[in-house]
Amino acid sequence: MPKLPVVSGKKVVKVLTKIGFFMDHQTGSHIIMRKEGEKSLTISVPKHEEMKTGTLRTLIKQTGLTVDEFLKRL
Repeated sequence: MPKLPVVSGKKVVKVLTKIGFFMDHQTGSHIIMRKEGEKSLTISVPKHEEMKTGTLRTLIKQTGLTVDEFLKRL
């Protein structure tokens, strides 16, 4: 499993936007993103300067991407 870089919540939002997610709303420091389709998906992205690697890995898993696919889009 490749090592994940330290990224900000802002960069994660940009990657998710590239794969079809859109910002639904923001609650406090968390951006709620949605993707419509045959299976609607909602993801909460913490808007932190440095996201913890465990949180990032969970977000990647929820989107259905592999870590390598995510890193290519970064």
